[in-house]
Amino acid sequence: MIGAIIGAVGDIAGSWVKGKADEAKAKQQAKLRVIENEGNWEQIMAKGAANSWKDEWFTIILSIPLIGAFIPEAVPYIMAGFKALQATPEWYQWAVLAAISASFGLRGINKFKGLK
Repeated sequence: MIGAIIGAVGDIAGSWVKGKADEAKAKQQAKLRVIENEGNWEQIMAKGAANSWKDEWFTIILSIPLIGAFIPEAVPYIMAGFKALQATPEWYQWAVLAAISASFGLRGINKFKGLK
């Protein structure tokens, strides 16, 4: 009788351990699928961007204040422009950041989150 009880408890414990192992394996497989899908998405976006001027356009737009900062006559306009941008709604600022981040890679947005 005691042997049967010990066997039953052992079976329950073994089932519990197997369930936990299966759960951990399922979580790991889900993580791997997410990583794989991100890689596929990035490849698709890279192919789509091959004939796009979006990246170049954002680079030019972002360079204008950088270059203008070295032109004394342009500095007041640049400063006024940044002051005006600070007054825009937060959703607009995030939308611009998201658009630029999407152009250069979504992973880059995490680097900018701490700036706000």
